[in-house]
Order: sequence, then C-alpha cells, then structure tokens
Amino acid sequence: MTETPEAINIRELMEYYGLKGVFGRVRLYLRQLKSYVLQALAMGSPLPGLTVLLQRARGVKIGKHVYIGPGVMFDELYPQLIAVEDYVSIGMQTLVFAHSNPTCSLELKQNYFPRKVAPTAIKKGAWIPPRCVILAGVTIGENAVIGAGSVVIRDVDPYTIVAGVPAKVVRDIREPAVDA
Repeated sequence: MTETPEAINIRELMEYYGLKGVFGRVRLYLRQLKSYVLQALAMGSPLPGLTVLLQRARGVKIGKHVYIGPGVMFDELYPQLIAVEDYVSIGMQTLVFAHSNPTCSLELKQNYFPRKVAPTAIKKGAWIPPRCVILAGVTIGENAVIGAGSVVIRDVDPYTIVAGVPAKVVRDIREPAVDA
C-alpha cells in the first residue's frame, strides 16, 4: 500500500526533528501548536518589539534594531532555520520560508519537487517592503533592497535592488542612478 501524502509529511517532520513513535508524534503536534500560537500572536501584534520577542520565542534568529511589520509570517514548521541580522526592516504581510513541499500531490512530491528544507538569511541592513515572498534557502545580502510585492527565489547580492515576480536585479545601489 502506498503511503499517503499526509503520512509522508508527518514522517519527514518526525525524521527531521529526531522524533519516533506515538510520544514523538505528540511532541511534534505540541511543537506545531506552540509555533502556531506564537506566530498568530506575532502576526496580530501592533507592537514591532513584541513581534520580535514572539518570533524569537518560536526560534527565529533575530538581531538588534529589527522592524517586523504587522502580518509578517516566518516559516510555520522550521522557524529556527531563519536568521534576520541587525538593522533589517521587513514590511507588513511579507512571507519568509525555510521549506517548500508539494503537500498533497504524490506525483509532484516523489518525482519533481521533493521537500526542500534550507536556511534562509536576511543580512544586516536589508530592506524588505510589504508583501514580499522570500523562498527557502535564499540569502538576501547586506543592505539589499527588495521591491514591494516581489517574489525572491534566488540569493540577492549585497547593495543590490531587486524587484518583480520573480525578483530580478534592478541595479547596484553603490552606482549612481541613470536618469532616462
């Protein structure tokens, strides 16, 4: 009998966290519940400082002088794989992932897009305006700027502006802007 997609997802999570058996499954569910509650509180917080504290409690590594806007969501399952360095600003409703997984399609999951779990880093001074999506395994370089609403699928070099879906390089901010 073929394993269901749901069973595969649970097995993969339990293997990742080194959990086994019924008690391991209970620990996994409690871990997910804690993460979900802290995430919900953080997303709804009107206070950026409280948002930072709640996300740190989930395991997100967050530096000093970081602004996290309302509705920002960090990966639900692997928050500990996300690192946000000092002086970063993340605008409202941005999504930052440390995994991707075609949850329900066995065909996609087994043949084309296996679960990807990879650290995601936002380096010192980066600016991420509202409604951006940062995919698993991406590093946003120091003092990089992301255009509002962009989907970042590749690493962004330091001091670079990227924008679009998918995000593409607009220019190096160390070079003077060229007026048309």
